Amino acid sequence: MYSKDEASQLKQAFWTTFGQYISPQLSAEGLKVNWVNYKTGIKYLYFRMEANKRSASIAIEIAHPDPGIQELFFEQFLELKNLLHGTLNEDWEWQLHEMTEDGKIVSRIVRKLHNVSIFNKNDWPALISFFKPRIIALDEFWSDAKYAFDALK
Repeated sequence: MYSKDEASQLKQAFWTTFGQYISPQLSAEGLKVNWVNYKTGIKYLYFRMEANKRSASIAIEIAHPDPGIQELFFEQFLELKNLLHGTLNEDWEWQLHEMTEDGKIVSRIVRKLHNVSIFNKNDWPALISFFKPRIIALDEFWSDAKYAFDALK
């Protein structure tokens, strides 16, 4: 078991390592990008990569405080589902209006990896192999799809 400080340091070390590993990769538009803190350019719309002691996930997260607007974003993603899954080369789980641990309602399109731990450095290659192709594919998808969300900005 790690102290809160040790756990925080290990998490920070992983994300720093991942960031250094992926930093040479340019975006689909040929630009330098901060992959760990990917900016979609739309408020309340995030590409989230998370890892904990049991699993990892990568998600498109819609966190708008108005559930109706959240649903509009979600429906727009449903319109682009074939493009998204075609770019990702896999199906993801679609979750409309889920409660987070801190009590917020969000909607997600998510892919999970189980039985890995950010606290086990032996799992880091598996985590990197999980996150890297998916965040790059999300960026490729977003370079084409973002214009479909202009009316929702």
